[in-house]
Amino acid sequence: MIEARHLRVLRQVAATGSFSAAARALGCTQPAVSQQMKALEASVGTPVLVRSGRSMRLTEAGEALVRHAAGVLAGLTAAEEEVAAIAGLRSGRVRLVSFPSGSSTLVPAALAALRAAHPGTRVSLVDAEPPQSVEMLREGDCDIALAFRYSGTADPGEWDDLVVRPLLADRLVALVPDGHRLAGRPSLGIGELAGEAWIAGCPRCRTQLVQVCAGAGFTPRIDFATDDYPAVVGLVGAGLGVAVLPALALQPVNPKRACTVRLEPPVHREVVALTLPDLAQVPAVRATLEHLARAARR
Repeated sequence: MIEARHLRVLRQVAATGSFSAAARALGCTQPAVSQQMKALEASVGTPVLVRSGRSMRLTEAGEALVRHAAGVLAGLTAAEEEVAAIAGLRSGRVRLVSFPSGSSTLVPAALAALRAAHPGTRVSLVDAEPPQSVEMLREGDCDIALAFRYSGTADPGEWDDLVVRPLLADRLVALVPDGHRLAGRPSLGIGELAGEAWIAGCPRCRTQLVQVCAGAGFTPRIDFATDDYPAVVGLVGAGLGVAVLPALALQPVNPKRACTVRLEPPVHREVVALTLPDLAQVPAVRATLEHLARAARR
């Protein structure tokens, strides 16, 4: 195998005409240069230099190597500089996938802080709910997945092969129309909503809703289901039903003709950032995870 260090020495010998001159230029000894050239000739299987009087002359094979060496070494130097830039966060790319309410709350603050600290790092964003987002991570379609799960409705070992960065516990709140009999209450038990028409969210949220309602002794009558949280708010505001939403989902929405009521006992979803063990060592990924955590703490 041809090594870059051998090509560097060969170019210097060709430029100076001797092992001793090349050694002085490279800051090493003449025997070291000689050994490098012997190793190069052993790897290519043919002589690359011949002695001509008091100087060294390239063979046809040596000329071919020197001719290609400039491009090889230039490419290697560029690669080294690019890797150094990535390692130093002067550049880099992170592919982020997030569920919609995370994209509208946690992600903007995190990416703004990341850009201010490391302007050379580029981040792309795609919306996807778990478990689809988690599968995208495992399949190599993203570097970080912002995801959530509810206790009791998910396999506790579903993320065991991933690096899990906990972000926050997102409390669920009830959403009822203005003028509803429970509007204005400081809190309510979900059983008090038995018999109401319901507007449900994403599949994972619907599963959680049915389970929590079952624990309160009833099955919710789901009249509408949508992944669009503003649509949920609009349907509740129009008096078409009630809903239970994560507090995070309501932050960017101005509920019109609807009001929130705290659920007691509380129900939470665990919001996390996930990545693969190898990706967790990449500087740009590590920095993005840290800024997501800071945004969640704020």
